Amino acid sequence: MRSTLFFIFLLILFSACNRDNCSVDVNTNVDQTQLAADIAAIDFYLQANGIQAQEHPSGLRYVIQDPGDGNKVSLCDNVIVDYRGTLIDGTQFDASSRPIAFSLRGLIEGWKIGIPLIRERGSVTLYIPSVYGYGENGTSSIPSNANLIFDIDLYVIQ
Repeated sequence: MRSTLFFIFLLILFSACNRDNCSVDVNTNVDQTQLAADIAAIDFYLQANGIQAQEHPSGLRYVIQDPGDGNKVSLCDNVIVDYRGTLIDGTQFDASSRPIAFSLRGLIEGWKIGIPLIRERGSVTLYIPSVYGYGENGTSSIPSNANLIFDIDLYVIQ
């Protein structure tokens, strides 16, 4: 009986911990000087192109094309999306050729912040500061400290 109660206690404890870990916490442990430079560059781009974006407290800018009408996303969800990623100069570095599934927890910080702003069947354009993308390391197709633009259609949350 005692071991059964202990097992139930552990199950409840770990279940509660997992739910707590599903909220999106913005990583504020970023280079604040780089973040300020990123935000200035993104804001200049938005103004020059006549884009009215909303500001997230993290510094991410976004335009909700369609808020969606389905479930809300949590960090623990898998999402099925179509997306197109470009650099701020318009160079496309990635795009899905068909809807693709990702674990939201494993994606860049900018997606973790931006995708929960919409619901299933919604779409959003994210203007992601480099510190919430690939940072100073970049990738083979993304230069270091590159600000990113993603057009994302969220189909399903699993």
